[in-house]
Amino acid sequence: MVQIGAIAALPLLKECQLLDRDRCLALDAEDPLREFRDEFVLPEGAVYLVGNSLGALPRHTPERVRQVVEDEWGGRLVGGWNSAGWWEKPLTLGDRIAPLIGAGPGQVVVGNTTSIAIHQAVAAAVRLRPGRKVIVSDADNFPTDQYMIQGLAESLGYEVRDVSEGRFDDVAAVLLSEVDYRTAERYDVAEMTARVQDAGALMIWDLCHSVGAMAVDVSAADFAVGCTYKYLNGGPGSPAFLYVNPDHQADAVNVLSGWYGHAEPFAFESGYRPAQGIRRFAVSTPHVLSFAALEAALDVWERVPLHLLRAKSVALGELFIDLVGDALELVSPADPERRGSHVAFRHPDGYPVMRALIDRGVHGDFRAPDILRFGLAPLYVRYVDVYDAARTLLEVLEKELWRDEKYAQRLAVT
Repeated sequence: MVQIGAIAALPLLKECQLLDRDRCLALDAEDPLREFRDEFVLPEGAVYLVGNSLGALPRHTPERVRQVVEDEWGGRLVGGWNSAGWWEKPLTLGDRIAPLIGAGPGQVVVGNTTSIAIHQAVAAAVRLRPGRKVIVSDADNFPTDQYMIQGLAESLGYEVRDVSEGRFDDVAAVLLSEVDYRTAERYDVAEMTARVQDAGALMIWDLCHSVGAMAVDVSAADFAVGCTYKYLNGGPGSPAFLYVNPDHQADAVNVLSGWYGHAEPFAFESGYRPAQGIRRFAVSTPHVLSFAALEAALDVWERVPLHLLRAKSVALGELFIDLVGDALELVSPADPERRGSHVAFRHPDGYPVMRALIDRGVHGDFRAPDILRFGLAPLYVRYVDVYDAARTLLEVLEKELWRDEKYAQRLAVT
C-alpha cells in the first residue's frame, strides 16, 4: 500500500473523477432495492455510512411511536397491556426477527440489551456442559462480549481461552461474532458451528454486525444474540434479541430469573418456576416504547428480499474499495465472501480524518486505535453515495484537511 505521506498532490482525486459519477447514478436507477431508500429519513446532502453503528430512522417510526404514546398509553392506560398486546411483544417481535436469522417461531425472544443476552446465553450454555470449565472467545471480539465472559468466568472459576488456540475438546461454550466489528471479517458460521459442536462444546453467535446486512442462518447453533439498533433500524438503545435452539429450551436455565420469565407471572408466587419454551428466557417488563420503534422497523424488513440485500452489500463494498485504492490501508478482507457489510481502513490519524469527513457531510465512524469504518446499509445507501464518499475522503487526505486543530478534540462518542 502507498503510504499517506508519499501521495503526490491530488492524483487519486483526479483518478476517482475519471470513474464517471453518472455510472453510479445509472446503477442506482436499476437497483431492485432502490424504493426502500424512501422508507427512511435522511438529512439532505448527508452521506450516511454508519448504519453498522446506528441505523437510519424509518419514515413511519414517529407515527408508530405516537400511536403507542397517545392512543394506546394515553387512551387505554394500563389496559394497553392486554388490549394493545404489550404483554406479548417480546415473543411476537421475536417471531418477526426469527426469519432474519434462519430461526423459526418460538425460538427468539426480544428484550433487555445485548450484554444481558450474552450473559444469559453463556451462563445457560456452560450449565449444559458440567465438568467443562473453559469458555472460548475471540481476543478481537466486541468489548462487551469479552467483558461479560470475563465477569462470568471469574464468578464461576472458569478459564477464558482465545479461539486462536483452536482447542475445543475441554470447552463448555464458544462465543464468536459472525462479523468482526472493526475489520468486518466474517466467520463461516456453518463450518465453525459444526467444528465446535463436534468437540462437544456449545456454539453461541453474536449477530450484531450481520443481522440486517445479509441473510443469516444460526439454526444449527445452540444460542445466538443480536442488537436491533444497527442494520435493523430499531432506534438508539432498541432492545436486543436472544435465540435458543429448540433442543435446549426445556433444559437450559435462565440465570436471570426475572418475573416475566415465570410460568405464571401474575400468580406472584414466592418461588421461581420457569415458563415453558422461549419465554423462560425473558427477564423483565417489556420496554413498550422501544418496542414500538422496533415494530415499525420490522414492518420494512418483512418486505426485504435478503438475497438481494447481500448482493448489493458486496457491490457497494467492492466499489468503495476500488475508489479509495491505495490512499489508505485496507484492513477488511479483500475477498467479499469473507467480509461483512462495512469496510474498514487504517490511518495513523484516523480520528481527525473522520471528523473532517463528517464536517463535509460524509458520516462514518472511528474505532481505536486507527480504524475508519464505513457501514454500507443496502436499504438506503446508494452507489452514488459511495462515489461521493470516496471522493470526499480522497480530498480530505490529499489536501490534509484533517490537520485542522478542531478535529483533534475527542468527542464522548467516536
